Amino acid sequence: MTGYAGLVSRSMAYFLDALIVALLTGASVAALGLVAPVVGAEARELAEFVLSYYLVFLPSIMAVYCALFWALAGRTPGMAVLGLRVVIAADGRPVRWPASMVRALLVAYFPIGALWMLVDRRRQGLHDKVARTAVVRLSSGRDEVAMASRTPA
Repeated sequence: MTGYAGLVSRSMAYFLDALIVALLTGASVAALGLVAPVVGAEARELAEFVLSYYLVFLPSIMAVYCALFWALAGRTPGMAVLGLRVVIAADGRPVRWPASMVRALLVAYFPIGALWMLVDRRRQGLHDKVARTAVVRLSSGRDEVAMASRTPA
């Protein structure tokens, strides 16, 4: 680890992840909209419902996406591109399911809380404070090996 990640790198990672989620869900909704008229009336009603509530469900989808990646890999694809990882703030261990879910829900539904990292010395947003996590920069492949060796079997 080389230190805590700042606002710019974390925002760029979040933007990449949001783009991935929006493209995948948008493509799914579009496919449903194209198939629904052919399948029948029930599918058409479902497609209309999904299309009308797409923006309401998008934060939930983003929360699930982030929580899964943080709990399973310690980072999302956007974070991987920028060399970032979410860890437990106290000891640098990989984040667990409860912390990743709390963090993901706060990021998805209260993103303004991320601005707290501008005044925090460890660059933690509100979601990091509540979940007791931190986002760190990885310096090289050695950090990947160190992180893997800390993961309990």
